[in-house]
Amino acid sequence: MKLKVYADRLSQPVRAVIIFCEVNGIEYEEIKVDLANREHLTPEFSEINPMQQLPAIVHGTFKLFESHAILIYLASSFPGVADHWYPADVYKRSKIHSVLDWHHSNLRRGPITIVQNSILAPVFRRPLNPEAVAEGEKILSAALSKIESFWLDDNRPFLLGENQPSIADLSLVCDIMQVKLVGETDWNRLLGPYKKVQQWIENTRNATNPHFDELHKVLKELKEKLQN
Repeated sequence: MKLKVYADRLSQPVRAVIIFCEVNGIEYEEIKVDLANREHLTPEFSEINPMQQLPAIVHGTFKLFESHAILIYLASSFPGVADHWYPADVYKRSKIHSVLDWHHSNLRRGPITIVQNSILAPVFRRPLNPEAVAEGEKILSAALSKIESFWLDDNRPFLLGENQPSIADLSLVCDIMQVKLVGETDWNRLLGPYKKVQQWIENTRNATNPHFDELHKVLKELKEKLQN
């Protein structure tokens, strides 16, 4: 019963799911759903995910969408996944849920607003929208400030004062990495004030490499393609 992952690596939640599978030795079949060509809106994909978003998985007869739910399912269902990703301890697990819930209401809206209204606007047939980009930057900065001051401990490398990454670290970092699409100058401007966040991103990258770098190649490739 092989896991099927419906994916476009341009999607940051897709990257989080695939990196998790790779790091934990979960066998899967990656099924490409091209967002730019609107394949996620087809009747065929709607049978997999009626919400018409990525990622989605099929495992036997079981279908699931929403990346946080998928990560929880994978961590809970496949043998060999280290406990630190989604701890058995109910207190630690609940704290991870609090980060994930906060993520979708706060951080998530920043990077996606920035890139969809700037560099990715032509890809998705949208006009450039500098006002929306400025609003996205405000949302991102507010979220990064909260991560820097609250979610990260001065003496521990990962969220919630942990020494090893959880699914929350992976999910949030993959989201922030989307900002790389707008270029190093803007990345440094937006991330520069947040030294703990920068180190945490690097810690998460190191903990999940070489898969982290492999999955994020798509950002560099797309940026170069659009610039050309």
